[in-house]
Amino acid sequence: MLEVLINTFLLSLSPFGEARSGIPYAVLNNVHFMWAFVIGTIGNTLVFPLFMWLIDTFSRRFWPFHAYRRGVVFLCRRAKKLTGASVQKHGFWGLMIFVMVPLPGTGAYMGTIAANIFNIERKRAFLAISLGTVISSLFVAACAHLGAMGLESL
Repeated sequence: MLEVLINTFLLSLSPFGEARSGIPYAVLNNVHFMWAFVIGTIGNTLVFPLFMWLIDTFSRRFWPFHAYRRGVVFLCRRAKKLTGASVQKHGFWGLMIFVMVPLPGTGAYMGTIAANIFNIERKRAFLAISLGTVISSLFVAACAHLGAMGLESL
């Protein structure tokens, strides 16, 4: 069970699915959905401070390199295209709703990039991303639990 919880945490921390993949993984491996929710939410909430630190550190050191700058510009344009109108217009609430929607391309990673692009105060951005992550994780945990119950009844 410890191995499943560690994998859940790591999946929720990864940019390839975040809590949207970590929580169902845990539920399908017979972890109670509340434990899956807690571990997945913690992993996904840690994305903001870790990723923001990486953005600051790497940008300071690697900005002079053309390949790095091109990659950053690509990600920033993508984040601005996905989040632009809602985050620019609604700020905190727009960022929270963007992170809250459990669809590919939305989530804590893209929300962190958007918060950095639109210069949202870090404490407010962390709160918005955390609230969005909690709400999204609740939705995913409930769906995974109901789906697992449906699989058991077959």
